[in-house]
Amino acid sequence: MQVVTLLGSTGSIGVSTLNVLAQHPDKYRIYALAANKSVDILFEQCKQFQPEVAVMLDPTAANSLAEKLKQAKISTEVLTGAQALDDVASAGIVDYVVAAIVGAAGLLPTLAAAKSAKHILLANKEALVMSGELFMREVESNGATLLPVDSEHNAIWQCLPVVGQQQYHFDDKGIRRIILTASGGPFRDYQINELEKVTPEQAVAHPNWSMGQKISVDSATMMNKGLEVIEAHWLFGLSNEQIDVVLHRQSIIHSMVDYVDGSVLAQMGNPDMRTPIANALAWPNRIDSGVKPLDLVEVGRLDFSKADYSHYPCLALAYQALEAGGTSTAILNAANEVAVAAFLQRQIKFTEIAVIIERVLSAQSASVVSDLEQVLADDATARQLATSFIN
Repeated sequence: MQVVTLLGSTGSIGVSTLNVLAQHPDKYRIYALAANKSVDILFEQCKQFQPEVAVMLDPTAANSLAEKLKQAKISTEVLTGAQALDDVASAGIVDYVVAAIVGAAGLLPTLAAAKSAKHILLANKEALVMSGELFMREVESNGATLLPVDSEHNAIWQCLPVVGQQQYHFDDKGIRRIILTASGGPFRDYQINELEKVTPEQAVAHPNWSMGQKISVDSATMMNKGLEVIEAHWLFGLSNEQIDVVLHRQSIIHSMVDYVDGSVLAQMGNPDMRTPIANALAWPNRIDSGVKPLDLVEVGRLDFSKADYSHYPCLALAYQALEAGGTSTAILNAANEVAVAAFLQRQIKFTEIAVIIERVLSAQSASVVSDLEQVLADDATARQLATSFIN
C-alpha cells in the first residue's frame, strides 16, 4: 500500500489523479489533500477519501472546511498556510507526492518533497521553470524519484531508453532530439490580426483538453509549451537545440524521441490526463487508468505543422529565456502569471500578454541561480515590474 499526498487536489490534475486512485484502493491510500480555497470540492473529496489531513492555503477557506467536516463528523485534520504544505509533502508516512499546485505556490512544497526523498509525480511546471538547477540538485542528492506527469514529458519518458531505471541525463543514449507536440490551442486557425479581439471565455475553451483557466490561457498563447521546453531541458539534460515543438491538432501523439539511427519513437493515446498520471503512479509497472482505448481508425488522420513564432511569440520568449540562463526563466514565469491574470480580469488584451513578458525580460537583469532566495527575489521583482507595466 503506497501512501499519497496530493497537492492541488481540486484542480484538473488533482481530480484526474483521484479518479485513478479510486480505481485502485488496494494499492494507494491518501494521507493528505491540499488546495487553495475551493472548500466545497475539497469537502466532497474528504468525504470520499477520508485523508488524515486537509490543507487549505486560504485561512478563511480552511476555517469553513473545518466547520463542514466537523458537522459531517469527518475526522480529517485541517491545516492552513505554506508551512502546512511543506509538512504534508515531507511527512515520514508519505511515499508519493503528486505536485499539481498551479503557479509559484507549488515550488516550496515540491522542493520539500525532494529533500525528503519522495517519489514526486511532477505536474507543477514552476519547480523546474523557476529553479531547475536547484531542484534537480535536490532530487539527485537526496535520492528522490522524479516522474513527469505532464502528458508531453511523460510521453518522452516512456520513449526514452533504460526502461525501469531512474535516470535524468540521456545525452549519451543516441538521442538526436525530442519533439514536443502542441495542439495549438483554440486560436490555431486565427489570423494574427484576429487575436487582439479574443476574450477570456474564448481563451479558456481548449479544443482538446479539460484544464484550469490559467493553463488554458497558457495553451492559447503557447507559453505552456514554452514552459514545457524549459522543463524538458532540466528533466532530460538536453540542450534547447535538441528540443523541438510541432503543432499536432489531434493531441493523439503526445511527444516523440528522434534517435540518431533514424528511429522516431512516439507515445500515443487519447487526450486524457489519467493516462500519464496512472503511468507515473505505477512506474515501472502499469495499471488501468480508466481511459478509453485509442481507436486509430476512428481518429482517421494525424496532422502536423510548424509552430510559428509570429503567431506564438510567447514560445519564442521561452526559448530566449532558456538560452539566457540564470533566473531568466523565473522572471519569464512570474511576468506571465501576472499578465495572464490581468487578461482574465480584462485589464489587458490577449496579444498584450507577450508584450508585458517581453518588456519585463528586457527591463530586468537575470541573476546567477545561487540559492532559492535569489530565485524568489527575482520572481518578486518581475511581478512588480509586470504589474507596473499593466497599470
